[in-house]
Amino acid sequence: MKERIAALFDFDGVVIDTETQYSRFWYQVGQQYGYEGLDQQVKGQTLTYIYNTFFAGREAEQQDITRQLNCFEQHMSYDYIPGAVDFIRALRAEGIATAVVTSSNQQKMRAVYSVHPEVKQLFDRILTAEMFVASKPDPDCYLLGMRLFDTTPSHTFVFEDSINGLRAGMASGARVIALSTTFPAEVIAPLSHKVIHHFNGFSVADMLAV
Repeated sequence: MKERIAALFDFDGVVIDTETQYSRFWYQVGQQYGYEGLDQQVKGQTLTYIYNTFFAGREAEQQDITRQLNCFEQHMSYDYIPGAVDFIRALRAEGIATAVVTSSNQQKMRAVYSVHPEVKQLFDRILTAEMFVASKPDPDCYLLGMRLFDTTPSHTFVFEDSINGLRAGMASGARVIALSTTFPAEVIAPLSHKVIHHFNGFSVADMLAV
């Protein structure tokens, strides 16, 4: 039996153009709580990881940040990365399994669905932070995606933009395609098998050739 091919997508900065907005949010949080460069350190990480790493035992601060974040996400702009929707639809037309593999939680994704209800139909599965044991750069989230689709790293393609996400994809053994939406191409090239700026002009055949 022919093994199934899977395409696993990080969400922010890969499917939806939100990374610059999150960078501004976490920069402001860093300024508020005295963490210089916090916006760079938390890219691709779950909220649980951020709290355990930077705000351990500080319940009041965690609650305040959660309140700010929930409000921020309700008013974010959720624009698609150019060409993303057409590319994902082309994958599904070819019978390739698709999943979102995101460090965001379900509450954030509900905010996305309120703006883009079609997201649920674009993907076979949507895997959120609640489903993973370890945060990126641990490959746990991508290995879970492979298990759910009953496929192997050699038949899996990971799309990522963050340093930790790219490291997670590479550690999973998948073919990793980086989007230069968050970091310059020369920074992420060593952590991927191919770099693209967006999905316009990028085809299923291009992906399979990586």
